[in-house]
Amino acid sequence: MILTTELAYKSLKELSELIREKKLSPVELLENQIKRIEERNPSINAFVFTDFEGARKNAKQMEKDILDGNYQGPLHGIPVAIKDLFDFKPGWPTTFGGIELFKDNIADHYCMFAERVENAGANLVGKTNSPVLGFRGVTDNPLFGPTRNPFDLRKNSGGSSGGSGAAVADGLLALAEGTDAGGSIRIPAAWCGVYGFKASFGRAPFVTRPNAFTTGNIFIHEGTITRTVEDAAIALNLITGIDHRDPFSVSDKLDYLSALGQPLKGMKIAYSPNLDVYPVDPEVASVVDSAVRLFEQAGATVEVVSLGLKRTHKELSDLWCRLVSISSVGFIEGLKEDGLDILKDHPDALPPEVVHWAEDVKRLGVYDLIKDQQMRTEVYDAIQNVFNNYDLLVTPTVASLPVDNSDDRNTVGPRSINGEEVDPLIGWCMTYFTNYSGHPSASIPAGLSSTNLPVGMQIIGNRFADLDVIKASAAFEKLKPWHDTYKIVENRKLEVLK
Repeated sequence: MILTTELAYKSLKELSELIREKKLSPVELLENQIKRIEERNPSINAFVFTDFEGARKNAKQMEKDILDGNYQGPLHGIPVAIKDLFDFKPGWPTTFGGIELFKDNIADHYCMFAERVENAGANLVGKTNSPVLGFRGVTDNPLFGPTRNPFDLRKNSGGSSGGSGAAVADGLLALAEGTDAGGSIRIPAAWCGVYGFKASFGRAPFVTRPNAFTTGNIFIHEGTITRTVEDAAIALNLITGIDHRDPFSVSDKLDYLSALGQPLKGMKIAYSPNLDVYPVDPEVASVVDSAVRLFEQAGATVEVVSLGLKRTHKELSDLWCRLVSISSVGFIEGLKEDGLDILKDHPDALPPEVVHWAEDVKRLGVYDLIKDQQMRTEVYDAIQNVFNNYDLLVTPTVASLPVDNSDDRNTVGPRSINGEEVDPLIGWCMTYFTNYSGHPSASIPAGLSSTNLPVGMQIIGNRFADLDVIKASAAFEKLKPWHDTYKIVENRKLEVLK
């Protein structure tokens, strides 16, 4: 039996091959990962719920199936986690991002990610931490507290899929679910030094009820957080593809693995160091400036571009807060219809930022909403116009290094960068632009800061050109592999911070 530390940073591909070849059983793998989670999760607070007994039962059946010759594919017997937000497995709790009122709320249905990975043979082991209603770019909440960055426990993991990002970086899992309404896959990927991929809107179905069109207020995505590009491609092959319960789901099916190893020769890459409007931390800028030039070694050309945006980053981040808060209002009003007036009867249940923006949106008129979608269109056009002349657009993923966790369970991002004020909820995240537009985008580890904190580089593709993003990501990973950075994580003290 392989020791825990030897399995921790094996890729999903490596683990699946060991299982397929019967050199490692699903039971052995699960027990190893349970041991690691029990040892290390108290220090990072990535998992907020585990179902080890259910996973053990599943692993025994999976082991039997493999011995009987019924191997299901690359996820068969692989431990996987889902996020504790709008992500469900029957019988598991759902707190919608650490709302204490819902600590005993039990789901009765599956989200798409959980449904598809279980059907592909994965073994779901638990749920990972998220901020309340996913409404910020960090992970902290009143019920569970902050998720700590595996590279530095004083720092936050990023959000809103911060528990998933930290779990993968810490070697607790090879694959975890992320959802993304403003960068929630890519932000924690950047701060935790892992690979986060958000497909073109419509490729990975997202089923919501009672409002099937919720994900169109601002484009919301299911996606993957992994340590390698190949692992993301394996998982994307299984979670993408049409589902008619999602009215935005598209019918064409890609083979993400086919993009691995493809040449970049002749590709034209547009590089925007600041998306026209962001102040960017000098260390972030320096790492990404160097990283983007590596594409030239693979035969691509790289040119600095301006998108021509006229709005300020404050206008654009406020727009995001309003568009996302439409869903928050739907959640709050839905509870009221079910007999729970959360704002009236439990005024402290939601963070003040969530309440502020929900109330702000409720005051808007129809024409205000139309104007917001017109502003969103400006961003779409600015991004899409880049692809008239280029194959990819590259930017920093976020404009700052990881922030310190606060002690009030309400951590936010930086309030200023380079002396310029930014919105601490999302205004330092260079990610929500593609939630306005629906373009495929990924965050890939670009390097480390002078204090050994991860820096992410965002790779954006043309609409539905997801394979271009995978192709470029795989080429970059070959040129600048980051696997050795996890030694920093492995060697840290397993201390528990209050």
